[in-house]
Amino acid sequence: MSESSNIPETPRPAAPAPDARPQPAEQGTRAPAHADTDGAPAHPDTRAPEPTPDSSHPHTPGVSLRHIRAKGEPRFPDGPMPDPAGSHFERRIRSFQPRRSRVTAGQADALQRLWPKWGLDIDGQQVLDLAELFGNANRVVLEIGFGMGEATAQMAAADPGTNILAVDVHTPGQGNLLNLADQSGLPNVRVGNGDAIILLREMIAPDALDGLRVYFPDPWPKKRHHKRRLIQPEFLDLAAGRIRPGGIVHCATDWEPYAEQMLDVLSAHPEFENTASDGGFASRPEFRPPTRFEGQGLEKGHVVNDLLFRRVQHREGNQPPTGA
Repeated sequence: MSESSNIPETPRPAAPAPDARPQPAEQGTRAPAHADTDGAPAHPDTRAPEPTPDSSHPHTPGVSLRHIRAKGEPRFPDGPMPDPAGSHFERRIRSFQPRRSRVTAGQADALQRLWPKWGLDIDGQQVLDLAELFGNANRVVLEIGFGMGEATAQMAAADPGTNILAVDVHTPGQGNLLNLADQSGLPNVRVGNGDAIILLREMIAPDALDGLRVYFPDPWPKKRHHKRRLIQPEFLDLAAGRIRPGGIVHCATDWEPYAEQMLDVLSAHPEFENTASDGGFASRPEFRPPTRFEGQGLEKGHVVNDLLFRRVQHREGNQPPTGA
């Protein structure tokens, strides 16, 4: 999840001997931008020395840290950690793969400025008090994988009485959602960074959630990768212990084989019941706005399927574990 943190200075070439002809550069290299073709400086270097990181001079929002970060320093000192859970938990097959992509100046500013206020690093070290996290006792829905956050922000604005804990590992998306929440005045959004499995297993108390949203997860289309799909019986076992009875699990995908698998495993799970009267897929509810990934899928001729399953009442002898 982390990105490159240092760009080394290009070394100045040594001045050639008075009667020596300059040697040609090795293939694939270029002369420094501040040098003539004969290797001598084109003009005196009057540039001010680059600043070095100094904790006594806090980062100015919107100013790039690209040239002033020391080796090993995080890209966003006040933002999300590269790997919050570290090696505290066992290695296992993950359903996600962090993507490296450019962070805009606006997203970087939001990460620096708003992460201490609305961000959460999923380190697995404590059980969350969700009322404290959001500053109220409103219902809480967990969203796993929110892309760039446009749909999440729309749902938060349309339903201010519902708190949304949105989790992803995509740094530009984290910054974009924070920016949208700030610009739109959405105090009911918190952005989680890290592995949602660790969040559910280690940091969410039993029956603490009112719903779970998984929109357009990675379908892992190759058969050998199907084990990486998020919606599996083991995942539903974990989710069932964290969602209170009556809570809704809402999934959506444009990959039909994955939609069929979702329908099969949800229908087979004893702790969930299909809200669709025919036992199949549901129509897209009005509260779920179309997403960017959905639009891309429709342009390719894909069929989008929604699934809405309700958490049933706890059955005798099958209460969620306490202190989990």
